[in-house]
Amino acid sequence: MTTEQDLVARARVVAADDLAPRAAEIEAAGRIPPDLSRALGEAGFYRLFLAQACGGFEAAPRTVAEVCEALAQGDAACGWVTFIACTTTLAFGRLTDEATREIMARPDSLATGVFAANGRATRVSGGFRVTGRWDWGSGSPNADWIGGGCVLLEDGQPLLNSAGLPRNHMLFFRADQVTSLDTWQVSGLRGTGSTAFEVRDVFVEDRHAAGVLRTRLPDRPLFRFPPFSPLAQGIGAVALGIARAALDEATRVAGEKRRGGASAPLAERPHTQIEIARAEARLRAARAFFYGALDEAWALTLAGEPVPLALSRNMRLSVNHAVGESAAVVDAMYTLAGGTSVYATSPLQRQFRDIHVATQHFMVSPNILETTGRLFLGLPTNTAGF
Repeated sequence: MTTEQDLVARARVVAADDLAPRAAEIEAAGRIPPDLSRALGEAGFYRLFLAQACGGFEAAPRTVAEVCEALAQGDAACGWVTFIACTTTLAFGRLTDEATREIMARPDSLATGVFAANGRATRVSGGFRVTGRWDWGSGSPNADWIGGGCVLLEDGQPLLNSAGLPRNHMLFFRADQVTSLDTWQVSGLRGTGSTAFEVRDVFVEDRHAAGVLRTRLPDRPLFRFPPFSPLAQGIGAVALGIARAALDEATRVAGEKRRGGASAPLAERPHTQIEIARAEARLRAARAFFYGALDEAWALTLAGEPVPLALSRNMRLSVNHAVGESAAVVDAMYTLAGGTSVYATSPLQRQFRDIHVATQHFMVSPNILETTGRLFLGLPTNTAGF
């Protein structure tokens, strides 16, 4: 039986043997090549959060983060798409098991999605007619099923939840119902294929609408965990992986490169030694905070206890800190390697661009620091999305 430790170990091997050698190819393609996407699926990485009853591992959040961190060391886009696939399957908690098994029918099946409620789903007999457009569709070029957040309508009026607010649900479309838009012309994380996509007057059966036939989440640990944390942690994990790869690459370059006809390599220079030591400290400290906060909250979840707001606060702060410190490490390593970093053959130039796209995700925006700061100060705070 495959254990969660096996999955992390497998990710490290895949990253080194399969992803790193093809990182330039992945970026040039603007998506993960189909054969690599299938391999990631067959390795089980797209099923980490999927319920065991539906053929998944129902893995702990730490395991998913470690897998994505490891994959990102080989190629950031592969780590990114993997966490998007994993967080998408969390929405299946509001689908029937039958519908979930249909969507994840093959070992390499990939489902991705965007939770933003940019679609309008009008109630019709047996389901909904959906029209909408979503940006940031990471992994969608290879996906078998693609989800989009929608406002549910009936007779032209939004359906309301118990709080009197419009009901937002994730509806899943077959890939052949979706039009991919060529919008992903970007500076970094190109291989994620995070293109916009749209549907126009597409019929979606009730069973493919999360939360319609199954209105309550299963009483399982993953669904008692703060719902937005896994998405944020995926970004943090990828950032940590990028930073580790950059630090390792700069260390390698320092051991080989000689400047200005010098006989000794860069590694012999005190400045190099100081910069490497500082980078190691920053990255290891950020990683310790990241996984420490995650482990503390997950232990409570496994014990059947609710995660208090203070721990949700710590988790979100640890993610922002991990991303910020990872970017600082990559910047320092890019600078340390000098002119070597600017060449297309250097992984450092790609890691520099990738990390600075990761920092732009709204889940790690400065607003998170404002919110966590207010909580530390004991001020009234809107914690929606925590």
